[in-house]
Amino acid sequence: MIQLTLNIVISFSVYFLLSISFLFVYFSSKIFNIANGAIIAFGAYFYLLFIDAFCFPVLISVLLSICLSVLIGILCELLVFRQMRKRNPTLLAYLIASIGLYVVLQNTISLYFGDDIKVINTAEITVGHQIFGAYITTVQIITICVSLTFFIGVNLLLHLTATGKSIRAVSSNPELCNIYGISSNKVILIAFALGSALAAVAGILSAMDTNMTPTFGFNLLMYGIVAMIIGGVGSTRGLLAGSLLVATAQHLAAFYLDTKWMDAVTYIILILFLIWKPLGFSGKRLKKVEV
Repeated sequence: MIQLTLNIVISFSVYFLLSISFLFVYFSSKIFNIANGAIIAFGAYFYLLFIDAFCFPVLISVLLSICLSVLIGILCELLVFRQMRKRNPTLLAYLIASIGLYVVLQNTISLYFGDDIKVINTAEITVGHQIFGAYITTVQIITICVSLTFFIGVNLLLHLTATGKSIRAVSSNPELCNIYGISSNKVILIAFALGSALAAVAGILSAMDTNMTPTFGFNLLMYGIVAMIIGGVGSTRGLLAGSLLVATAQHLAAFYLDTKWMDAVTYIILILFLIWKPLGFSGKRLKKVEV
């Protein structure tokens, strides 16, 4: 049971990072950005490139991978989504565009790195650290610490900084923000950068813990989206509850049933929430003020 609890905490940490990276983009722009799944994968593959091909130190490889992933996220916003906003398209058009971007980016990864499974080896393989009979690796400990750090940092950013308040304001009403001198385009660009950075971090940590393929980012993204919907859009504390519920349900299903049930249980919970509690744990409906 201790091992099961540790596995839940580890998955919860990854899902929280994924959900909050998706939340930044969706909260500010209302774009259901599926392309974020490719950015998750890019973060991991960039790290593999720098650590294996160029033999850079771990910290430098991580920083460079995050920066390049952020650049890709910014380019998606500048070259695609911002141009679309000028024509005031429907939300469905944004979704289709993001799916198209994901396909292009994912195939770019496949073209350069191949479709086979890649493993990141940064140190000698060890059993891990033993805690009351359960085992946890160094990477998993780092994942939990990083997730906790980002939870504190994101809350401070959103509630105590001008940038965070601008993001919340643009989420409420971008037209009114533009009238009062807050550039919605600039705020959305910042949100894309922050979301891409978090996505890259989650991708790197996940790949270091297991392995990766060009499509592994999409699977991770879906868990983050489910956690965000269950937790409630606009609530970081709700994201904690949503991520914890998804991680717990998955591992309990794997423990008592079979690992094949992990995905099924996740989406069953999502469907139940969409039917009975569509606003998620937070129960908050986003405010919108009309001019």
